[in-house]
Amino acid sequence: MNRKLLLIILDGVPYRNFRRLFGNLEGWVDSGEARVWKHRAVLPSTSASCYASIHTGVSPQEHGCTGNGNVFRLSHKDVFSQVRAGGGVTGAVTHSFWSQFFNRHPFDYVRDIEYDEPESETINHGRFHTMTGYGHDNQMTPSDVDLFATLTNLCLRFGLNYGILHTCTLDSMGHRFYHECDEMDHACFVMDEMLAPFIPRWRQLGYEVIVTADHGQDERGHHGGRGLLQQETALYYFGDAEGPDAETVIDQLQLAPTILGRLGAPIAETMKASSFLK
Repeated sequence: MNRKLLLIILDGVPYRNFRRLFGNLEGWVDSGEARVWKHRAVLPSTSASCYASIHTGVSPQEHGCTGNGNVFRLSHKDVFSQVRAGGGVTGAVTHSFWSQFFNRHPFDYVRDIEYDEPESETINHGRFHTMTGYGHDNQMTPSDVDLFATLTNLCLRFGLNYGILHTCTLDSMGHRFYHECDEMDHACFVMDEMLAPFIPRWRQLGYEVIVTADHGQDERGHHGGRGLLQQETALYYFGDAEGPDAETVIDQLQLAPTILGRLGAPIAETMKASSFLK
């Protein structure tokens, strides 16, 4: 496998926050270096359920993860397993739920917090955070620049074909402060500024890059249901593939087959949605 792609998931960012507050991403859209579409999450629009659907390409009603309290080793084929089947190298810098879904459950703090397993059939290089102790008054989230740097380190050291980064900072900020406030505006501004220097570097390393969220959040910092603010987020694509019209809404189940198609990896027969990039 000689193609490369990175998926960057900024947890809990509604469409309007992306389009209003992420000036670097929007600047690249204006310059033609990126394209942007609406991206609609599955139902329930709950974090763990969305993570599972993003990587398996099937709905929560099929994969069985009904929420954050129901995390287990999934049985469906997923992006990691299919990239490995195609001869690629995978890496993840994410919340520990991703390790539990796609590698091992339960999560062992010592064994699973950081590992390099070249023979793994799913995640070869994992760097995970658990947010243990998370609550309203203490977010327990790592610095996002540290996460971006860690993913870049894995790309340089191990030649990842596929890497995923997932950060909960903005989701946690939204739950704490809601969205129409100075704190949230500033948090989105800082995220955009931290992310921006890494995108040109990843592109120079030969990666296509997708930046999106798992779901949005409404005015009270809630998600899980059908409201547009809860379900709809943005998806930015940096790469040379052809995509749909700007008015197209990307279904979350399209992500897995799209990523695999761009990498030239086999698409699992359970992934029924069509790719949105050609």
